[in-house]
Amino acid sequence: MTSVAHAYPWDLVGDPDAAARIASLGVDAVALAASYHTTRAATPFHPAHRLVDARHAAFYLPVRSGRWGRLVPAEPSWVDGGDSYGEAAGALRSAGLPVHAWIVLTHSSRLGDLHPDLVVRNAFGDRYPYALCPANADVVEYARTLVSEVLELGGPDGVVLEACGPLGFAHGGHHEKTDGADWTPAQQKLLSLCFCAACSARYDDPGAVRAAVRVGVDDGAASVEEALGELAAHVREVRTGIARDLRAELVGLVRATAPGVRVTVHATADPWGTGPFATVADGLGAEVDVLTTTCWPGPEASLPAIAALRVAAPSTRLAAYVLGLPPKPVDGAALAGEWRSYREAGVAEFHLYHAGLASPARLDALRQAVARLDG
Repeated sequence: MTSVAHAYPWDLVGDPDAAARIASLGVDAVALAASYHTTRAATPFHPAHRLVDARHAAFYLPVRSGRWGRLVPAEPSWVDGGDSYGEAAGALRSAGLPVHAWIVLTHSSRLGDLHPDLVVRNAFGDRYPYALCPANADVVEYARTLVSEVLELGGPDGVVLEACGPLGFAHGGHHEKTDGADWTPAQQKLLSLCFCAACSARYDDPGAVRAAVRVGVDDGAASVEEALGELAAHVREVRTGIARDLRAELVGLVRATAPGVRVTVHATADPWGTGPFATVADGLGAEVDVLTTTCWPGPEASLPAIAALRVAAPSTRLAAYVLGLPPKPVDGAALAGEWRSYREAGVAEFHLYHAGLASPARLDALRQAVARLDG
């Protein structure tokens, strides 16, 4: 079984033992963040600090002038040096680990705040500043430049594309205060449908779609299809097409620029999926090496998602994105048992979250789980 551990540059920069510690997990590669969103992250092993406050989305390689269009990523002030990704990648390679560049594409509150016309806007007119909408050409250009710069400056062995499509309602704000509204999954999906200028131009009748979405949210429609009625097929085609077009654009760029680089895409088979795992319903539209689906909730929810993804992409290798952090038990045998159920369902590799955030006990549990799967 192939296993890939996730890590941030700050997990390794300034910690001479970090690369060897990650290698001791027995993983085959590391997905190292090259472009990442706002986060507050624990660093339980680092000799100099115990957390990192990444206050805005940032690019962890040099931000070269003249390379970017309207959207330019920020540099991180919370790590030393201008190329923390490169420094961390060098340490991992010295420990014998291939490095896959983990690239978060459309999730950037900073750029959304600066460019509100380019973000997802729901049927009520509310903007989601963390969610750049790739129906806009400027967002596609930004994503292309991110990938191109990572390939040229980082020389990765693989790329992992997260948020390779439009984000939606459920993946956003700091100090979230929306739970009390009791919105169902269907209502949240309806609130994720975008009505920015670029998306609205793709709908045959955006006013009718907007009205149907509003009624569906307020009346508690049981599904997106129920809310949209005869409009559902057209809206689905628009939504899946936006993600498919972006995926085709970026994967085509990788294949043309660095044909030996492995391409992994975070994915869901849900046609209304708008989280960091973008929809691949209605066709991949690109030659992807691996599709990774989130398996954090556990087998009850994850096994149907794996089965649906297998139907959507029957010939593509599947990976399970598995959690070693709370609320999972600090128990390597229990983790391995859960992972075996995914392997039996057709998963060929495991992507472990997270080699830098995990406590010593949880890191040991991940180590044991990997060993049990390999044994």
